[in-house]
Amino acid sequence: MKHLTVKEKEAGAYEKMKEVFHYKNPMAAPRIMKVVINTGTGTAMKKDKNKNEVITLRLAKITGQKPSLRGAKQSISSFKVRQGDPIGAMVTLRGKRMYAFLEKLINVALPRTKDFRGIKRDAVDSVGNLTIGIKEHTIFPETADEDIKDIFGMSVTLISTARNKKEGLAFFENLGVPFKKE
Repeated sequence: MKHLTVKEKEAGAYEKMKEVFHYKNPMAAPRIMKVVINTGTGTAMKKDKNKNEVITLRLAKITGQKPSLRGAKQSISSFKVRQGDPIGAMVTLRGKRMYAFLEKLINVALPRTKDFRGIKRDAVDSVGNLTIGIKEHTIFPETADEDIKDIFGMSVTLISTARNKKEGLAFFENLGVPFKKE
């Protein structure tokens, strides 16, 4: 049996979802618009100036695209943060890079997660987008074991054209996203 890619599963989702949601047109079926990966560097970058560089290099290696640093929106004196200080990095993936990243996330990275039993169904929000929290970036194959000293987490958001939670859940299940068995 041939292994279907995420893009092929997305194209085939229309046929599977047509009976449930009564689509009259294939363009009415949900599809993935973009994938957004966020990670926070926090205030630790004040102690080590190279931390932002290390995180952006590793995020670029994982996603295949250079991340943009995000600054603080306002100054908070108790956290010793000034407005504009870099406190995170973000990558938005579309097109071929998005499908390559999703393939790697679903088939390689998530199964490598320690004690992984599936993603909670609550991770799909009311407008049909899926947000996955990853505690350690080391689950991706691009990270070498020698770089273990600076482990960071990230959030991965799959933004779809689904109209509601029920439609989004059905769509992501057809894509092969591993949800918890209930």
